[in-house]
Amino acid sequence: MNSFKPKDFIETAEGLIFAVVTEDAEAQRILSSLRYQRTESGYRKLSTREADDLLQSRHKDYLYYSRARDVRLHGVPRNRIVHHHQPRLRLQEIRRRAPGDALEEKLQRLTSLFEQQGLDLRQLGVTGSLLIGAHNLHSDIDLVLYRREAFFKTRQIIKTLLAEKALEPLDESLWLDAYERRGCTLSYDEYRWHEERKYNKAAIASTKFDIGLLTADRWQDLLSYRKHGRVSLRSTITNDEYRFDYPARYLLDHPSVHEAVSYTATYAGQARQGEQVEIQGQLEVSSVGHLRLVIGTNRESPNEYIKVLPQRDHRVS
Repeated sequence: MNSFKPKDFIETAEGLIFAVVTEDAEAQRILSSLRYQRTESGYRKLSTREADDLLQSRHKDYLYYSRARDVRLHGVPRNRIVHHHQPRLRLQEIRRRAPGDALEEKLQRLTSLFEQQGLDLRQLGVTGSLLIGAHNLHSDIDLVLYRREAFFKTRQIIKTLLAEKALEPLDESLWLDAYERRGCTLSYDEYRWHEERKYNKAAIASTKFDIGLLTADRWQDLLSYRKHGRVSLRSTITNDEYRFDYPARYLLDHPSVHEAVSYTATYAGQARQGEQVEIQGQLEVSSVGHLRLVIGTNRESPNEYIKVLPQRDHRVS
């Protein structure tokens, strides 16, 4: 039986392409988010609202309520999947042939740089538009790593290659484009300050790329939760070990809410141990009474955020 992982894409006979959001299936459905629609003229990229509207009007059978997560998602029955797009296989395919366009050529150059620095490319995949061939000359390169050690090694490689000028830091236009694509609640200056210290993105020949982490750790799926509305709190990060994971996880010293979890990449790596943060998100309570704050109930996550409060530590770590 195929294993479907977050960052994989799955495609149906109707030409609907969903991004997988969790490894666990419910009722033989793969929980996912509709991202693209295949049309006669190519691919149409969909916002969260556009995807929901399309399914509501034409494909209601893909709308699904997850009892374990107390959230409405898109759920694709296994028997409706006609193609499973896998990031590692796609990267291997692109690397073993002549590049089909300028973006694929940049991807080949970038991964060769990583390999020259000692990265095991078997732990690397390409997701986003490149995964399904929906990219164009203005697309970004979205990479995913499958081991924590490989991810942190790649961050160090990016720092090294930036210092050697083999890669480029994002310029103002790329930062603005990244901010506008994210559509997050933070101001532009706040967004950029948090992002610049993460070393999970840079540019190659004026094209932005970023790296994400996906591990086999299953802690996030051990409990079922119910939502109790949006709340805001301030706290100190007591443990940041899983800050770059999917989902990102932060332990807090708050008297009642001891954990914050982010399902959107904007807030991965956002804060470090010992930092004071302000967090706004959905309060959830588990079946055993565990409270957590969730950021990223959809991709855009309006009015949900994590930000470091003043008295910041500017060390890179």
